[in-house]
Amino acid sequence: MNNRDSNIISVVLYAAIFGIIFSCKNNDASEKPKIISTDSFNINKTKTLSHKPYSTFQDTLKISKPSAVFYHPDSLQLKKIKQQTDSTAYKDLIHVHFYLTQNARNVIKNTWPSLHIIEATNFRYLLFIKKDGSKEYIDLNKYTEIYGLFLFDGKKTPKLVEMMNIDTELYVYFKK
Repeated sequence: MNNRDSNIISVVLYAAIFGIIFSCKNNDASEKPKIISTDSFNINKTKTLSHKPYSTFQDTLKISKPSAVFYHPDSLQLKKIKQQTDSTAYKDLIHVHFYLTQNARNVIKNTWPSLHIIEATNFRYLLFIKKDGSKEYIDLNKYTEIYGLFLFDGKKTPKLVEMMNIDTELYVYFKK
């Protein structure tokens, strides 16, 4: 079995896990997502999560060459997310994120080895500087996803992509 086959098997496996996790939940569109919070006064208290916690950093990361930019919550955001989330759901989130990003990194290294991989953890803003000198700012506080991946070729607008479909996303973004 070659490396590409093992990557495909990993992606299929994670897709199945996501399917099982999300199929077991009640997906009533009219209901806001609820987060279970343990509180010393009321163990069954629930909170409504309206957005991810805002970044505690105000720094800007500048990107001027073709790159894959993985963004992650900073340590204080993670702490807030952990406080607002059921412990099992939090563990699942961390586990899935780890494997999706690991797979995406491996696919990028194997299929696009010249693409720079950048980890953006303690940044609120991403500044993409195109080859023609134009700039595009991204405020990560405006994204509901806690983790994500932007692709940037230096010419086009950076694109937030689905890590689960990294093979296709890389091809579509860089070949068009």
